Amino acid sequence: MAEKTGMSESYLTHIKNGTRRWNEDSLRKLANAFEISPVDLFMQRRKRTDNIDNNVSLPEKIDIHLRLGVIPVVGEIPSNPSPYSNQLMQVTSGYKDVFVPGINLVDTSMFALAVDSNMMAPIFLKNDLLIISPETWTRTGDIGAVEYGNQDVKKAIMKITYTDEFVILTSLNPRDASIALIRGKDYFKNIGKVVQRIQDF
Repeated sequence: MAEKTGMSESYLTHIKNGTRRWNEDSLRKLANAFEISPVDLFMQRRKRTDNIDNNVSLPEKIDIHLRLGVIPVVGEIPSNPSPYSNQLMQVTSGYKDVFVPGINLVDTSMFALAVDSNMMAPIFLKNDLLIISPETWTRTGDIGAVEYGNQDVKKAIMKITYTDEFVILTSLNPRDASIALIRGKDYFKNIGKVVQRIQDF
């Protein structure tokens, strides 16, 4: 395995025993060695035992052209959203094979963040799904997924305000203070804009 992956035997042993974390590069090397997709390393595939037809047919005559797609549900905000990293985040955060439908999707990196607490109440509540689009432009006053902090990097859903000198992040929890980041000095990354909220009734 060390020869096939180019990684040391001790590092492979650490990964196997769970004493060191893998990174994206080592995950791809392992997947290549086994000749499978990186996501398949986390999955246990089961064959369906029913005879359900997965093909959906639309009426022959239709005036509206809709393209139905799926948005992956994740439990944590991915740092670099993409179809690959979103699918990986699904598996690692406990939402494997969980999707929500989307119509006429343009942004292939879109993901749905599952809200796991009421810390953002009353704007967002536990069990809401926040549809986040990395390709949608975020303006002042918008709510988005962000990554920030120089030493202790954090990811959160915040209201974003841009000024000439600062990026101000306002927590959706009214008890938390706002954070002012100096442009060009403090680390800030806009991951994507919250474009939709799906509520669990």
